[in-house]
Amino acid sequence: MNTITIEGQLRTEFGKAATRQLRSEEKVPGVIYGGAKEINFSAPATAFKNIVYTPDFMLAELNIDGTGYRCVLKDIQFDKVSDQLIHVDFLELVEDKKLTVTLPLKFTGVPAGVKAGGQLVTKMKSLKVKTLPKYLRENIEMDITHLELNDNLRVQDVKVENMEVLNSPRIPIASVTLTRQLKQEEATAVKVPVATIAAPAAAAPAGKGVPAAKAAPASAAKK
Repeated sequence: MNTITIEGQLRTEFGKAATRQLRSEEKVPGVIYGGAKEINFSAPATAFKNIVYTPDFMLAELNIDGTGYRCVLKDIQFDKVSDQLIHVDFLELVEDKKLTVTLPLKFTGVPAGVKAGGQLVTKMKSLKVKTLPKYLRENIEMDITHLELNDNLRVQDVKVENMEVLNSPRIPIASVTLTRQLKQEEATAVKVPVATIAAPAAAAPAGKGVPAAKAAPASAAKK
């Protein structure tokens, strides 16, 4: 699994003045919780770039004044005006303690419905799961080759060993929809040809239209 290393220092001073001082030094305050004790620290803003500005799930090895903590990122805060990172929260991984994380979804294969001319629509990019640290993974792979036209893949269809999926089971994750062209083709196919529903033509008046068949010769009638 992808892991990032962050070097930081313990915080000894707190309050607004101390926080402003850290930010003037281009450092970000943070906290590590979930372990034996809460750890307040700070680190350069650039140290968080690869874990904050990415859709990928990764672990963080935090080295705070020589002590290591294996964590996952839990929360981030940005300044409403400058949009700069101003605070980070990490959850320390404890071997026998379950945690809740959000894992990205990775779709594999080409749906049968797409091969038939449909369009794949993804409605969720990640799932919230509860598991032990040893079962964490970078993503949840979903094979979607079986999806036919108008088929849906829902949360309840996701079966991940050693993980409890916390999202509502009926929420759709992905579906194969009809394209505009297929809809037009289907609409055309169901139309009934005009010739099949036209009223039968009236019989032509005597002496007009198609000439009447000639009477059979008398010799033929006697046979």
